[in-house]
Amino acid sequence: MDEHDKQILDQITDRDLDCALAHNSLWEFCRILHPNFYKEDREYLRDMADRIEDFVEHSPKHFLVINAPPRFGKSLTAQDTTAWLFGRDPSTRVMTASYNERLASMFSRSVRNMIQTESIGERVVFSDIFPNTAVKYGEAAAQMWTIDGQTQVSYLATSPGGTATGFGCDYLICDDLVRSAEEAYNENSLDDTWSWFTNTMLSRLEGKRKAIIIMTRWGERDLAGRILGAFGDDAEQITYKVQSEDGKLLCESILSAKDIAFLKQEMNVDIFEANYNQHPIDVGGRLYEAFKEWDDLPEGEAKNYTDTADTGSDFLCSINYTVYQDEAYITNLVFTDEPMERTETAVAELLLTGNVSKAVVESNNGGRGFARNVERLLKEKFNTNRISITSQTQTHNKESRILASSSWVQNHVYMPKGWKNRFPEFYKQVMSYQRKGKNAHDDSVDVLAAIYESITARGKPRVITEAELGFGGRQREIFSNGF
Repeated sequence: MDEHDKQILDQITDRDLDCALAHNSLWEFCRILHPNFYKEDREYLRDMADRIEDFVEHSPKHFLVINAPPRFGKSLTAQDTTAWLFGRDPSTRVMTASYNERLASMFSRSVRNMIQTESIGERVVFSDIFPNTAVKYGEAAAQMWTIDGQTQVSYLATSPGGTATGFGCDYLICDDLVRSAEEAYNENSLDDTWSWFTNTMLSRLEGKRKAIIIMTRWGERDLAGRILGAFGDDAEQITYKVQSEDGKLLCESILSAKDIAFLKQEMNVDIFEANYNQHPIDVGGRLYEAFKEWDDLPEGEAKNYTDTADTGSDFLCSINYTVYQDEAYITNLVFTDEPMERTETAVAELLLTGNVSKAVVESNNGGRGFARNVERLLKEKFNTNRISITSQTQTHNKESRILASSSWVQNHVYMPKGWKNRFPEFYKQVMSYQRKGKNAHDDSVDVLAAIYESITARGKPRVITEAELGFGGRQREIFSNGF
């Protein structure tokens, strides 16, 4: 090293070095701007920042899901990431999404203020690190603003139900969109968030097309779970538990073992595990665990049970199953919300191709007419009358029947190999059904309960007349108890 180089090095201050490091490293950016929180011994924060940076700079994937406990810096890291992206490339466009409009405004102001903070004394601020990035004067509204020198809006903060019309972005950053156990148990609320994300937010991604979802984990059907399920190999996941299986704490200075013990005493165990150890609520609270699967179908009687859709949002569920030694082997099914004129043909074909000998159609909500039409189609279209189709009325409480049958169903119903991929909507509804809480749909598990009642003789057959059924000529069996 010559004398000139030494002179240059002598002129480089620690402040200059910090600014250079923060320019090129998200972790250093976070550490230098917030030294009291991003401490060297908080290894999970360095890991989080490094992995976000790798995703942004190098990963070919488009989705990054980060699950971490509350109060461990998720939102601050999301805000720092947003500011750092603008510093690295002022032409970048970013959209952030928070739980509601108030939180969206707070997020926006935090990022905007970070960029606008002026240097005072020795403290390093954003403008020291990125002197060429500033918010354009006169375009710094609470939730939408522009970086100086850009012709398009640079930043928009929104929330589910909020506006995103006319705005495109390179990066979408979602910050904790589920805020309570009530929402985590409510399928309708989770469905609304997913619909908003897929139908509104994803259509705004362009250019880099990167989405970062930072949230506490709640349920398998929360936004994180659905992104991982829907986008598979195009999504990365990072999970931070407050305490590992071997007892190691994520960060004792934020949450100590004593604090954890107190929280466990005060909180519902499902909520604690979801919030702090990223175990989804509906995994602990769902009615069914993994089902047994069959490889070789035993010889037995082929039967079917069909429950027609009660309302426009419900599903028709028709299941073929083979009974062998008082156990049920599911062979095929129709699970759809298509109109009845289509499902009648689909069920007729299901019965025929499954060599079903006996079929039961639940007679509530138009089921009797459905049974008549399926029987007619089998005769007229498929030229067969070998299948015995009966109708039956269900009068017992549906939820009670489902819960009462669950133990038997779990132990005596066998699904076909690969049923998750073969019947994805059916699988999703069965495996997400909650023992407690609000379930938007119960069509699939209701039919499994009916199969249980049929095999275990929970209902006794009686003969009813044509006058009772309302269609002519023949007597039919229904079950008076449990059906």
